[in-house]
Amino acid sequence: AALPTLNKAGSVTFISAVSAQIAAPGVAGIGAINGMLLTVAPILAVELKPLRVNVVAPGVIDTPWWDFLPDEQRRAVFAEYAGKTPVGRIGRAEDVAEAIAFLVSNGFMT
Repeated sequence: AALPTLNKAGSVTFISAVSAQIAAPGVAGIGAINGMLLTVAPILAVELKPLRVNVVAPGVIDTPWWDFLPDEQRRAVFAEYAGKTPVGRIGRAEDVAEAIAFLVSNGFMT
């Protein structure tokens, strides 16, 4: 519905999540949606060109979403995930914002 109003020199950036790539109880619905975003973004990039289409799937990010875990358990989960990443830490909201800002501002990335 918004397509006619979008600037053809602009971009659309979707936000996905690691739930698209993990098998964890309780994430079937959100995992399916996030998996769809990872699948549809490159297709839309071709179909809607020259409009740029991107998707950011940042992994584990320290946000209030994790507040359902007690502090000690959250720290343990974050430490486990951090140990599996090349940078040795989990992400911050600022990391995701910087990635999105780059994609929106770079006229070549799609």
